[in-house]
Amino acid sequence: MTSQVTSLAEVRDAHVVHRARGSRVYALTGADLTVAPGETVGVVGESGCGKSTLARLLVGIQPPTSGTVSFHGRDLWAMPPEERRSTVGAATGMIFQDPSTALNRRVPVRRILRDPLDVHRRGSKAEREDRVRELMGLVGLPGSAADALPGQLSGGQRQRVAIARALALDPALVVADEPTSALDVSVRAQILNLLLDLRERLGLALVFVSHDIQTVRRMSDRVITMYLGRIVEEAPADRVSDRARHPYTRALFSATPSLLRPVAPIPLTGPVPSAARPPSGCPFRTRCWKADEVCAELMPDVSAASQPSHRYRCHHPVQEDKSTDDVVREILHREPR
Repeated sequence: MTSQVTSLAEVRDAHVVHRARGSRVYALTGADLTVAPGETVGVVGESGCGKSTLARLLVGIQPPTSGTVSFHGRDLWAMPPEERRSTVGAATGMIFQDPSTALNRRVPVRRILRDPLDVHRRGSKAEREDRVRELMGLVGLPGSAADALPGQLSGGQRQRVAIARALALDPALVVADEPTSALDVSVRAQILNLLLDLRERLGLALVFVSHDIQTVRRMSDRVITMYLGRIVEEAPADRVSDRARHPYTRALFSATPSLLRPVAPIPLTGPVPSAARPPSGCPFRTRCWKADEVCAELMPDVSAASQPSHRYRCHHPVQEDKSTDDVVREILHREPR
């Protein structure tokens, strides 16, 4: 599922299947995603839906079981290994969820930031030191932090180090995988504002992964909703609240607290199915109030909403003009099937 935009990075019909204890775990199924230069794409969904797998595909950490991952039109996994490492390493940056585990505790900040420059042989020794100082200023770290170990910094400062490391080689694309979930609430807004500022100043393309749909909506131009390894909806950020067509996206948004407009959350029944034994037909049907026999038999095709850039997979989409309160009333008063 993808809209027609100029491509920086592309994922086409990507599947990722893991083998565990004699069974297969379908981490990603048929994913399609295009990221344009300078665009921010948000990826949202519950834990285990495939968000991080998709993020790792984009930066070349995870190979697809089938399908393609391309950067500037070139298939990464058709390249020789050395060329792939140099291409992806220089053109993309990754910000991981927990800076405490993403940074080597025994290595000072100066060396952490210089390592990418050393590996890719960027500039002279003096130029690399200048670049380290530039990166620290870019993310708001004091000069005194250069000789500190990660454990001597606060959580917010450690994440600033991780962001600076991701930017060391002037990447065109940065993938942020839950970059604030391990931080205190008071620090999260600072890191989000920093990412927004860097995106504007550096012209970055950003893929922002989170389970928090409100944060994703704020950060993104376009939002991807994932469920059980599949992309089920793709929409402009201003349409994922009250104009989302897929029942799961509507349910996610309704579950987010809002002081401005309190709404009753859309109830979902039952647990999330196992990725080792996904349901037949539509993967969301076991929790969806609209599901019927067709949903159990057939995977829905990709359909377009009133805007071409808004696409979804659902046999029985929510009407665009139906409010969340109307959806809740529909569920409460529906006749048993």
